Amino acid sequence: MCGIIGIVGHNEVAGLLYDGLTVLQHRGQDAAGIATANGGRIHVHKGNGLVRDVFDETAMQLLRGRVGIAHCRYPTAGSEGSDEAQPFYVNSPYGIALAHNGNLINTDALRREVFEQDRRNINTESDSEVLLNVFAHELDVQRALTPESVFRAIEGVHRRCVGGYAVVAMVLGLGLVAFRDPHGIRPLVLGRREVDGQEEYAVASESVALDLLGFERLRDVHPGEGIVVTARGELHTRQCIEPKKRAPCIFEFVYFARPDSMMDEISVHKARMRMGQKLGEKILRLRPDHDIDVVIPIPDTSRDAALEIANVLGVKYREGFIKNRYVGRTFIMPGQSQRAQSVRRKLNPIPLEFRNRVVLLVDDSIVRGTTSRQIVQMARDAGARKVYLASAAPPVRYPNIYGIDMPSADELVAHGRTEEEVQTLLGCDWLIYQDLKDLEEAVSGPKQRMEHFDSSCFNGEYVTGVEPGYFERIRQLRSDEAKKTRRA
Repeated sequence: MCGIIGIVGHNEVAGLLYDGLTVLQHRGQDAAGIATANGGRIHVHKGNGLVRDVFDETAMQLLRGRVGIAHCRYPTAGSEGSDEAQPFYVNSPYGIALAHNGNLINTDALRREVFEQDRRNINTESDSEVLLNVFAHELDVQRALTPESVFRAIEGVHRRCVGGYAVVAMVLGLGLVAFRDPHGIRPLVLGRREVDGQEEYAVASESVALDLLGFERLRDVHPGEGIVVTARGELHTRQCIEPKKRAPCIFEFVYFARPDSMMDEISVHKARMRMGQKLGEKILRLRPDHDIDVVIPIPDTSRDAALEIANVLGVKYREGFIKNRYVGRTFIMPGQSQRAQSVRRKLNPIPLEFRNRVVLLVDDSIVRGTTSRQIVQMARDAGARKVYLASAAPPVRYPNIYGIDMPSADELVAHGRTEEEVQTLLGCDWLIYQDLKDLEEAVSGPKQRMEHFDSSCFNGEYVTGVEPGYFERIRQLRSDEAKKTRRA
């Protein structure tokens, strides 16, 4: 999962891009980069680390221009070196910089096509560089640089690329380009603001970046749609391919997105509140005479759900863990040992909230289980009489292949196990999961009524289909053992 943003302004945009990245930092902590266009030159600065560490005053002064894109990354299919930082750049045709959120699932075939047919070289393991070269080739064959030729190039990308992707790109001589996969798996929102009587446009992974910068959220970029904003600030849009079954990633609402974001016309905050309502009602159905004394969230993404569970159950809601704000999100850390070491550094219990109580801990989801097992033990060590654990999401039993680093199936704690077996492994007295139907209804809400989601990590149903042998390939790429071998 990554964060992307692109802006066309009437003044320098590097500072805006930097600020936008800071509120998208939760989407990727591995690397960050900004590219701007100034006349006939593209300026790029990128590197490993947090946004605040990658950019200093000297770097920002070099990023001149009124058109720019930016990216913050966490590693999925590629390796973890500094050469994987985005945006990527090619000088033909015209000069193009591109940043990408998501994952292509036909990268191997595309890599061969790009080399053998398009006669282009791929220099990294990143599928984003493959996507950039596919787009560059499709634009090159148009033999023109207009919004119409860009839309035809995007149509070519949609024909060739399979997976979940949201893209921002910058083309010298034209301006900003953005597009989203035909299923709308990965999010992308469009915003506008007026400065001194002139319109400026921005696209970003989440609306919270637009809010910070004073852009009005116009709408989501439609699945299969292309957006072009010229350097003069002229907006052009085109449906570049017939949209397929719309299926936004449900895990965005469970974990990744900030609660103050709107995506696909759905409030993340309200979606998480409804998850808590649904799960609270399930607890009451299963144990109407429950003995829960207190509901405690595992901060931060479970707070909305935990508060609603407490309301439904009629018990106290308490903050029982103090979070160290200077430790990153453990889910998106690249190695299991690093994730495990970070749990104790990240959370510290308040014994007064646990002592002699039956505690219901609430988490947004349970993926590998290592973090959950440690937190359950922390609650016991703090004096809890019983420790129950509730997950606002169903059991994660299958890998995610569209841009979330959920590992190979055998590293998922719920894969091939019953809920009772997972409960034993985690060491809690009772484990309760959200039902998938309830989760999808909670995210959709009473007004939006989204018919489909990408819920593949819960049900194993992949909207794009999957070629034979694909899961073995991603196991070799994504397992913690594989990552350890690459770093050795």
